[in-house]
Amino acid sequence: MPFPGVDGQNIAYSGRLLDRYGPDFTYRHWIGTRRFPAAAGIIGLVAALLVGAQIKPLRSVLLKLRDPGAGPTAEVRARSTFTVTFHGTGGDRHVVCRVSGGDPGYTETAKILGEAAMSLAFDDLPRTAGPVTPAAAMGDALIDRLVTAGITFELVEERQSEPRD
Repeated sequence: MPFPGVDGQNIAYSGRLLDRYGPDFTYRHWIGTRRFPAAAGIIGLVAALLVGAQIKPLRSVLLKLRDPGAGPTAEVRARSTFTVTFHGTGGDRHVVCRVSGGDPGYTETAKILGEAAMSLAFDDLPRTAGPVTPAAAMGDALIDRLVTAGITFELVEERQSEPRD
């Protein structure tokens, strides 16, 4: 099912900034689940949070659900993982890539922010100006740093794509 989020806007902006994405670049963000009740629950939760965040009394209730700074324990974070699968088609090729790592909400986010700062400070990066995305600012240099930091990027499948109408 389509997934509402800001990633699509950021990735589409990268596509406009970087010629290598090509003139026909499009991006769609989906979330997969094996059971309809899970899909309905995700949609309902996201909708409730979006609506609740817009209405002051509901927003106050949402903000009281967790104390600032409260988060998962170190043990929970150590057991948490993420996997994101990307499907890309361009020209006559179709590729499937997978990115995976540890706890996405805390551990890996801190890793990504730290490695991005290191990349900006020390890597030989393309000259950019104005608002840019990480792909335009750091690209492969950041990916190399993330791999060294333990985040996995793997090519799962590469094949000739089906002709498009």
